[in-house]
Amino acid sequence: MTRSVIELTVSAEDHRVAWLATAAVGLSLVDAAVPSPLPGIKPGLANIVTLVVLARYGWSTAVWVSGLRVLAGSLLLGYFLAPGFFLSLTGTTLSLLTLGLARHLPARWFGPVSLSILAAFAHIGGQLLLARLWLIPHDGVFLLTPLFAGAALVFGTINGLIAAKLLAEPAPSETA
Repeated sequence: MTRSVIELTVSAEDHRVAWLATAAVGLSLVDAAVPSPLPGIKPGLANIVTLVVLARYGWSTAVWVSGLRVLAGSLLLGYFLAPGFFLSLTGTTLSLLTLGLARHLPARWFGPVSLSILAAFAHIGGQLLLARLWLIPHDGVFLLTPLFAGAALVFGTINGLIAAKLLAEPAPSETA
């Protein structure tokens, strides 16, 4: 009996995505450790990585990094396929779709801070919609919108400023 071996070739891009996803997962774990006044309000630190990846490597790489972050983060935090996983996946998906559209806007007016704010609003909007459609079938869930929108504005601004600072630095060497 002959055994066949499948050999996978790992590219430099694969290594880059793995390292960036690891950074995003690490920041997700920090997010999970930060006490929150209300469930669902978190700094979204991993979004800093997404913004930097989007600017430096493009939308498809940002999708890979974000998807791996949601998957690995949910496995590490123990909520894979639980409601929190689907809320995170929905928010991330809407955020990425928004960034995919917004990256075509004039860079002169739409830099890391405004993109971060747009992504934060899309993220929380997606989560509120899913919560309304699936978890809390009552329009009262939308009473939380001003609170979540305020948090999205604050954290979106802070994360965008951090991403802008990181993007002002030269990209780390890919040879290290």
